[in-house]
Amino acid sequence: MIYKVGVIGSGTMGSGIAQVAATADCKVKVFDTKQEALDKSKAALEKVLSRLIEKGRIDETEKIRIQSNISYVNTLKELKDADLTIEAIIEDLDIKKKVFSELESYVSEDTIIASNTSSLSIASIASSLQRPERCIGIHFFNPAPLMKLVEVIPAVQTSTKVMDKVVSIIKDWKKVVAIAKDTPGFIVNRVARPFYGESLRIYEEGLADVATIDWSLKTLGGFRMGPFELMDFIGNDINYTVTETVFKAFYYDARYKPSFTQKRLSEAGYLGRKSGKGYYDYGTNAVKPFPKEDAALAKYIFDRVLVMLINEAADALFWNIASAEDIDNAMTKGVNYPKGLLTWADEKGIDWCVNTLDSLYDEYHEDRYRCSPLLRRMNREKKTFFSKKLVSDN
Repeated sequence: MIYKVGVIGSGTMGSGIAQVAATADCKVKVFDTKQEALDKSKAALEKVLSRLIEKGRIDETEKIRIQSNISYVNTLKELKDADLTIEAIIEDLDIKKKVFSELESYVSEDTIIASNTSSLSIASIASSLQRPERCIGIHFFNPAPLMKLVEVIPAVQTSTKVMDKVVSIIKDWKKVVAIAKDTPGFIVNRVARPFYGESLRIYEEGLADVATIDWSLKTLGGFRMGPFELMDFIGNDINYTVTETVFKAFYYDARYKPSFTQKRLSEAGYLGRKSGKGYYDYGTNAVKPFPKEDAALAKYIFDRVLVMLINEAADALFWNIASAEDIDNAMTKGVNYPKGLLTWADEKGIDWCVNTLDSLYDEYHEDRYRCSPLLRRMNREKKTFFSKKLVSDN
């Protein structure tokens, strides 16, 4: 078992990962160069644990145990005795490489060095190490203590021993593991792109306003938040950057094309909740717009966004990014979708998926709407994702 964990970065994600590890009785050291950031992390943990006591989920003894398992350090060398280190800093490849290279000079030969990156190449990060076989992606979702899913991403250099050990660790931490191939966006940030992108496309075409699109997907789809509410919650700058990163990484595939609407909002500083304004106004006296409750329009919106999500999930399976089970688990436990997209495809009918996508392609003649070869093959062979004839090859 892993007993000593180093967390690089004391922001929201780093602090959350530290809480998860400390709760699992690991001794955790949180590193940050700024003492102010470390103090903020410590204060945030106090607030979170006190709230859990108020809700009756833990007692004072448990709170003290978790806090005593975490220490805060401002030099990277302090992580030298860690069995596992997890980096959770800015999404900048050069900065991550520099940190990893320095870290390797301090830790032992057996220390696992992991990145929490959401979309950068693990192979590229691993290349900064003298022993790249120890490097792996361990991608938590925010807030880390609450979200059950963790994507585990082995690089081409990662050893099987490291891979197996990390999966065991994450399961010991009471998380659900989804193993993903080292491709842009891994599972969730790849498959979820149409939730935002197709909704933005519908808005830019003038077919519906943001309130109506959000209402349609929540009412008919059962999503907890609509795409525009969610983008405002995440931050339009962050969401746009991830979209742009995935778009470039996939050699400018039209399916991942960013939106000028979101780009302009980001440039204007309309970042969502954190700036007080995004697709919605969050000012004190702001009035949220009412949706147009048109049943036919709502169905069109829901069907169009859903089929694009299903197509992306099917293509992830086609390219062996992850198993069907892990893809569905990733979307339900990583971003709280009401059901797995491949399960949804079975329910709607593979023929419905293919026909709906072909109808969109016939209308637009854009590569964005190309149907996954896997869906076509399954439709031809009358298979479903989770039947006894589970598709497992290409």
